[in-house]
Amino acid sequence: QVQLVESGGGSVQSGGSPRLSCAVSEFLSVRPSMAWFREVPGKEREGVSCIDGHTNYASVDSVKGRFTISLDSAQNTLYLRMNSLKPEDTAVYYCAAAGPEYCTFDTRYYDYWGQGTQVTVSS
Repeated sequence: QVQLVESGGGSVQSGGSPRLSCAVSEFLSVRPSMAWFREVPGKEREGVSCIDGHTNYASVDSVKGRFTISLDSAQNTLYLRMNSLKPEDTAVYYCAAAGPEYCTFDTRYYDYWGQGTQVTVSS
């Protein structure tokens, strides 16, 4: 059982630049993609950024140029650097692991999820 633990959330002012971390108990080479998702009440969980086994990256249009996903394999940690935060970025952020060979934002293709970390952006 792969375990994921997110950290780094909290209350931030607009324009802030926090970094989320996701500690992963183990990587699965046959299921290499990892991703960050976010969710707000009343809406479906939305893909934010992903990285796959070919070191391809993808981000949703609303965060392109502001958010950066990265993976430290030595530390078994997935990161999401968030720059220029906006109030509409307020959400619970989840990391996901054991996804398919190539990036996807389809939640059905990830086998493991963290518990989520709240990010609240005030104007």
